[in-house]
Amino acid sequence: MISTVKVSSKMGAGFRTEIQCSHPFIIDQPKASGGTDEGPNPLEVYLTSLAGCISALARIIAMQRKIDLRGVEVIVEGDINKDFLMGQTKEGRAGFTAVRTCVKIDAVMKEEDKEAYLEEIEHRCPISDNMANKSTVEVEICDQEKFK
Repeated sequence: MISTVKVSSKMGAGFRTEIQCSHPFIIDQPKASGGTDEGPNPLEVYLTSLAGCISALARIIAMQRKIDLRGVEVIVEGDINKDFLMGQTKEGRAGFTAVRTCVKIDAVMKEEDKEAYLEEIEHRCPISDNMANKSTVEVEICDQEKFK
């Protein structure tokens, strides 16, 4: 079954962007970059979505398989060409060229069981899937009716 997930944002003067979703939050830039530093920047939000998705899937699968999961810790880091992002070069690409994730699973499991568990987590994680595979992305100018 296909479901649609919808979020929206509104930015005024400066970089402060109000995100409307189930739990509204602010995306911003650091003061050194002209922002007000009221929230994470878009790159951080993107990477944290992978960490959050891995954590959520770890819990979902643990509940389904009756694994006594005490906790999960995730570190995500990504490499990006900021010169491209800032328009200083046209060589390369805008997105992350590499994303690395380190996961610590706190559960009584053999190492090979943790590996299989992590493989299932990654396989079922929509954020990981979207990072690894192409999705259709459409960007267009919308009329005011769409925003009411």
